[in-house]
Amino acid sequence: MTAQRTFDVSHLPPYEISSQAPLWWGQLLLTFIEASMFFLLIAMYFYIRLSYDMWPPPGTQLPHLAVPSIALLPLFASCIGSYLASEAAKKNDRGGMLFGLGINVVLAVTFLVLRWLEWATFNFNWKAGAYGSIVWTMLGLHTLDTVADLLYTMVLIVIVALGRVGGKQRLGVHVDSLVWYFIVLIWIPMYFTIYWGPHVVGAP
Repeated sequence: MTAQRTFDVSHLPPYEISSQAPLWWGQLLLTFIEASMFFLLIAMYFYIRLSYDMWPPPGTQLPHLAVPSIALLPLFASCIGSYLASEAAKKNDRGGMLFGLGINVVLAVTFLVLRWLEWATFNFNWKAGAYGSIVWTMLGLHTLDTVADLLYTMVLIVIVALGRVGGKQRLGVHVDSLVWYFIVLIWIPMYFTIYWGPHVVGAP
């Protein structure tokens, strides 16, 4: 009878605050699914454009470029906060995590305020034909993702501020940075599609 082999894993840490953690890989695969959805929306945007002689349709203003372009600055800079928080989580640095998460929240809120200011200038809504529907769907879903992760980041700030900085909490901070990187990166093709697309493919 063959003896059963066993491995002593008692020396391994209960949580790995790195890209080796199963939760990190699970979140990465989830971002692939969400990215597929956003790229499908981009494809729909250009497919719908083929049915129109003018883009956007007559009576709909061309998207403004100034405010959305300025909004990219705090959005990109917010990644610095996510990176600092992630690195602090690996080092079990509570103050560093709070500092990085705080930077992320402040810059993310700034980005959302600038987005809201741009929305206030739109002369169309989601019911204004196919153009309005696809643009508002893209903006709405990305904003929903942004707000959801922002709320999650705020929850992490409260947890860490209360002194709960165990392996689970530190892993949560580390994985949160991955989610935020995705939100920032996926906005780049959407930004060019929504705001520059009509200037490039608008003429018949």
